[in-house]
Amino acid sequence: QVQLVESGGGLVQAGGSLRLSCAASGRTFSSYYMGWFRQAPGKEREFVAAISRSGGSIYFADSVKGRFTISRDNAKNTVYLQMNSLKPEDTAVYYCAATAVAGSHLKNEYDYWGQGTQVTVSS
Repeated sequence: QVQLVESGGGLVQAGGSLRLSCAASGRTFSSYYMGWFRQAPGKEREFVAAISRSGGSIYFADSVKGRFTISRDNAKNTVYLQMNSLKPEDTAVYYCAATAVAGSHLKNEYDYWGQGTQVTVSS
């Protein structure tokens, strides 16, 4: 069992940056692939980024490639999402999630979810 708690959301102007953190409880954090998803009002929850157990492989949605970076610190049981060059369309609630499925971008394959953190980008 993994419990996930996101932090770092907030209000930022377009072009700005935010770093989201997701702290995990439990001793098995390093055994999970970790992902970030987001959900804007009235829209489906969508994949943003994922990272392998060791951090050696990372995956991004096309919409955030070149602007967002994902990383993890297994010693701290934490995964990060660095978001640069933010756009108003990045406004959403951001969720971190854990899965045993390598490289998955499918929300149905993620077993554990945090409560989400709001990111609002003003124009």
